[in-house]
Amino acid sequence: MFPAKWEQFRGFSHVSLTLSSFLRPFRTICRSLSQGSIDPGQRLKCGADAMSQEGHALLTGAMEPGQMLNAHEENLDQFAEEVRDFLHEHLTEDLREAGRYTTGTHSDIGASREWHRRLYEKGWIAPHWPVEYGGTGWSVAQRRLFEQACALNEAPILFAGGLRNLGPLLIAVGTDAQKQKYLPAILSGEHLWCQGFSEPGAGSDLAALQIKATREGNVYRLQGTKIWTTGAHLSTHMFCLARTMMNEKPQQGMTFLLVDMKEAGLTLKPIIGLNGEHEFNQIFFDQVCVPTSERVGAEGDGWTVAKTLMSHARSSNTTTGHLYRALAALRRMLAERTPEPALALRLDDLNIRLTAFDVLEHRCREEAAVTRGHAPAMGVSSMLKTLATELHQDMSELGAQIAGVQAVERHEPYLFTRGVNDHGSYQDATHAMAKYLNMRAASIYSGTSEIHRNLLARSLGL
Repeated sequence: MFPAKWEQFRGFSHVSLTLSSFLRPFRTICRSLSQGSIDPGQRLKCGADAMSQEGHALLTGAMEPGQMLNAHEENLDQFAEEVRDFLHEHLTEDLREAGRYTTGTHSDIGASREWHRRLYEKGWIAPHWPVEYGGTGWSVAQRRLFEQACALNEAPILFAGGLRNLGPLLIAVGTDAQKQKYLPAILSGEHLWCQGFSEPGAGSDLAALQIKATREGNVYRLQGTKIWTTGAHLSTHMFCLARTMMNEKPQQGMTFLLVDMKEAGLTLKPIIGLNGEHEFNQIFFDQVCVPTSERVGAEGDGWTVAKTLMSHARSSNTTTGHLYRALAALRRMLAERTPEPALALRLDDLNIRLTAFDVLEHRCREEAAVTRGHAPAMGVSSMLKTLATELHQDMSELGAQIAGVQAVERHEPYLFTRGVNDHGSYQDATHAMAKYLNMRAASIYSGTSEIHRNLLARSLGL
């Protein structure tokens, strides 16, 4: 929670004014809760431009998990009907189950790819891309409605490093050849991309990375290692940072490269998480060949390129749609158990925090669409990532507490196989523990929460 001291930051700059306006509803709603002027679970009137009535319905229990959103905003009724019909036709029970019991950054890869295919065939796979590159041309309100509708109907979470991160980066700064080569393959799902930034000695301090890219004519030779590469074992390609100059300032001398995972000299070592799942990997590079045509930006300008990409990654890492999905799971679990007032009160508190975050995220997206048409500024994206991450972690903690002894008994570690659990409560309990363990890492990946707070303070001129 941000302190009241934020009120004094309004006069620093345009950025500080913008951030202050974004944060005002978040502060107001949370302050009202703490002062008792809002009863837990009460429907909050935040305005049509801030939050849909459907979000309120979910928060207050008037909408059951899986129920479709209705659009009350102007000119959205027809669009909402089209979304409703599409989800009803194409979201099978198997796909819903895969989405319902997702614990990591993406759902079961088979379900994720199948849902990707159906969205691609519909032309809805990249709502945030420009129309000329395969985007939908939707407004911010339409994108918001679609994302929340998918989440509330438990659609699979896509393996989307290419869609959310690399695609927008190439659209912004890639060469024409790179756009022609990679954007269609990202849209179709032919290419799946992972991120190669962190190293054993360079995580939050990314400027400390040591992997070398030695240029030999028209190719670079990569030598070194990357770690915590999410989904590398599923990926066809990797975007990574490598050091091409060793005698420069730490943030200089880096180059942004696109690597084909089939290249000789590349070895993968799985990293099994606390929840028993294989999500992370360590990658070893032994003279891996990367053509200079696969460089994004100028040689030595990788730090700037990476910052552009990370603004997209941080702003799309966790959306209100994913948070609503998590909230619905908590509500379902709590309804299956003997009422516990303390847990119900915590759920009410999460309701209100999510309402406030929904307002904030929507305003940030609208501002980005009006001012630049792409990802939010670093300070704004840091704010969104930090708030969403910590809210999601609190939700996962409450889920483990609701599950109680069942979560402990059924975690061996997480070996859940759909369809063989005793009944729904055990299924949810097993998922809750796995989710809790996985979310412990969320405040570290894509930059620690402490670093993001520093970036946000810097944006405010502090």
